[in-house]
Amino acid sequence: MEIISNPTQDEIEKAAKALIDGHLVAFPTETVYGLGADATNEKAVSRIYSVKGRPTGHPLIVHISSIEQLKNWAKNIPDYAIKLAREFWPGPMTLILERSPLAKDFITGGQDTVGLRIPAHPIAQKLLEAFERLGGSGIAAPSANRFGAVSATSSDDVTDEIGSRLNANDLVINGGSSRIGIESTIVDCTRDAPFVLRPGAITGEMIENCLSTKLFLSVEETKTKFSGSFKSHYSPKAQVKLSGIAKPGDGFIALSKILTPSGAIRLASPKDVNQYAAQIYSALRLGDTKGLKTIVVILPEGNGLEEAISDRLSKAAFG
Repeated sequence: MEIISNPTQDEIEKAAKALIDGHLVAFPTETVYGLGADATNEKAVSRIYSVKGRPTGHPLIVHISSIEQLKNWAKNIPDYAIKLAREFWPGPMTLILERSPLAKDFITGGQDTVGLRIPAHPIAQKLLEAFERLGGSGIAAPSANRFGAVSATSSDDVTDEIGSRLNANDLVINGGSSRIGIESTIVDCTRDAPFVLRPGAITGEMIENCLSTKLFLSVEETKTKFSGSFKSHYSPKAQVKLSGIAKPGDGFIALSKILTPSGAIRLASPKDVNQYAAQIYSALRLGDTKGLKTIVVILPEGNGLEEAISDRLSKAAFG
């Protein structure tokens, strides 16, 4: 495994070539770090599942460089999906669409749909562009950590989590800390109207304003498999509690305006909801580094990004 920091264009080209040759490349996005493989190479994609310990048949998101690539991976794309793509890409939104023949079962989990997004991080964009210049079509990239564990928001997180499972030809690109810090919003675009499967930084209100329509926000009736759909996910080794008072020796995460209970160990003091999202995974990891048994979290209140934070931490607490 090679780690590349502040990559030059030549190093970006090297990483793209590694993907073409069937190796894995962990790279930064604005949401979390992804563990990438050529999305058309079944053997390379199978290594993602192996390295992560991800259940086989659980679909992966394919990252592309431009809206023009949509037609390669999807068909029967509704007009509202194109409108969402034009409004929010590059950015933290994944669209679930009817798959084209290019999207094989080993990417879609055997479903007739495929998840696609264009990341906004400049390194991710340059990597995708270089990969496609070499003949690639898309990079499959779930979060670069063990399945069900806390997502990686830095290259150190990646190497700590899965470095020992990567081989000598794999690469990790260090692009600093992920700006947003939680995974993309996932929107099912196979219906007459959009259906939010996973909340994220692109909020329901933002989608409604873009499309001038109301959203379906519950996933209770869907049978679609998607990233982050398990009830237990994003879980540290410590027990996460979303209620009660932190006791002496417990970890504590809350907005900075909320005082730390006596004897509790403050893991993060975000000033606002954006900082909260950006810091939450690193704070959970810090609790594990400190060997804490319990982390008490006070969720921020609101119906925007707060919903995404609540989604991730509810699943962390379930685990």
